Amino acid sequence: MVENLFGQLEKESTQFQKSSGLSCVSGCGKCCSYSQIEASPLEFLPWAFHLFLTGGAEETLDALNANPNTHCFLFKPLSALDQGHCGSYPYRGLICRLFGFGATRDKYGSLRLATCKIIREGQAEQYKTVNEAIVKGLYVPVFTDYYMQLNQIDYALGSKLLPVNKALKMALEEVLQYYTYRPLPDAGIQCV
Repeated sequence: MVENLFGQLEKESTQFQKSSGLSCVSGCGKCCSYSQIEASPLEFLPWAFHLFLTGGAEETLDALNANPNTHCFLFKPLSALDQGHCGSYPYRGLICRLFGFGATRDKYGSLRLATCKIIREGQAEQYKTVNEAIVKGLYVPVFTDYYMQLNQIDYALGSKLLPVNKALKMALEEVLQYYTYRPLPDAGIQCV
């Protein structure tokens, strides 16, 4: 169910990117290296399940437990300048899928594009045009809408916001615990 939600978002965010003309700077990674990213364990269950199926869950959990860094464990830096990429892009979390191409609501209920300083300043004219278009009705995925849908899948795991590495760890622990006393799934199954 989480993967279905991600599939829906992928279609909507791709459409928004095409219509907005905004894009991330290739290889940037600045948002992934931010130390205060919060996520829910539920949004990383597909990642944890994938690792379980491929035999890497326990080793990754050990690496997470030994990791002193606060930036996202999945971020693979290529330089000291926060350049890099996601080491598990197909299984990235909801926050990763929304940031840059999703909106939040301000206290008046107006939508505001939630994106980074690099896009706001580097694509300033386009950013301004897109925000004006959103006010006039351009569809943009909304953070709260997607997080509410995630919560409906599993409230306990979907509503708990933790530092990203703790969310990754909890997702792995949930999957490992689930299969401790259950038969192993077929490797071809994708049902998270």
